[in-house]
Amino acid sequence: MTIPTLTLNNGVTLPALGFGVFQTPPDETVAAVRTALEVGYRHIDTAAAYGNEREVGRALRESGVPREEVFVETKVWISDYGYDATLHAFDKSAVKLGVDTIDLLILHQALPSRFDLTIDAYRALEQLLATGKVRAIGVSNFMTDHLDELLAATTVVPAVNQIEVHPYFRQPAVLAADAAHGILSQAWSPIGGITFYRDSGHPSALADPTIAAIAATHDRTPAQVMLRWHLQRGRSAIPKSVTPSRIAENFAVTDFELTDAELAAIDALDTGHRGGPEPATMTLEAWGRPVPEA
Repeated sequence: MTIPTLTLNNGVTLPALGFGVFQTPPDETVAAVRTALEVGYRHIDTAAAYGNEREVGRALRESGVPREEVFVETKVWISDYGYDATLHAFDKSAVKLGVDTIDLLILHQALPSRFDLTIDAYRALEQLLATGKVRAIGVSNFMTDHLDELLAATTVVPAVNQIEVHPYFRQPAVLAADAAHGILSQAWSPIGGITFYRDSGHPSALADPTIAAIAATHDRTPAQVMLRWHLQRGRSAIPKSVTPSRIAENFAVTDFELTDAELAAIDALDTGHRGGPEPATMTLEAWGRPVPEA
């Protein structure tokens, strides 16, 4: 089974479906990533703030899959924003991952209260790109105003904006802004996310009757339907699991097709309710924490 690839605005390609390790404990990360690579994933997404880059690197080495076949993506945390600090953040992540080159390095959040540091951090990413230490650069959780401010002050258009996108929270304005600038939208929490239904009063998207009916029509699971929805809408998606059967299930999404009416029905489930942190409230005081040295 082959996952389709997407071409970034600098010509670099990546598998549209990645494997995520957000909130995966370090002692479970190695087994989860190795399972994902055995299933066929060739795109792994982690972050300095997740605390499991070292275990992702170990899984890559132990998998036997050649390094050049795996697209590795990680993120710089806000505590490491600033030009020199972000250059050092690359060094920390590269050593933990055990790689010389990171395929995609992105800023984990906009920092509205210190956007000067955000700009300096992104300029460091531009330098890392220019020197070949990273193959593509991007951002995460950037809203339209953040993108406008960043683009006005920097040279390289982000290749990716990784944002919360799932049937209950679609962020159409951000998706449109990304598309207008040639930025690939990449979905974290692509099947609804525990945070969303735990805190919002909504049930899990996995139990949504509209999605369940579509899944029954195709003899698929709700998770597979949601991931297929992302792919057919031209997005990259980063599902996560530590359960081998679900890791395999989430990968098996290339041999069926949703109709236009089914895609529209899923789009219509949007509630406008965010599950993750509100990007406008991101501050060093509330969210800053040191990222350990390698």
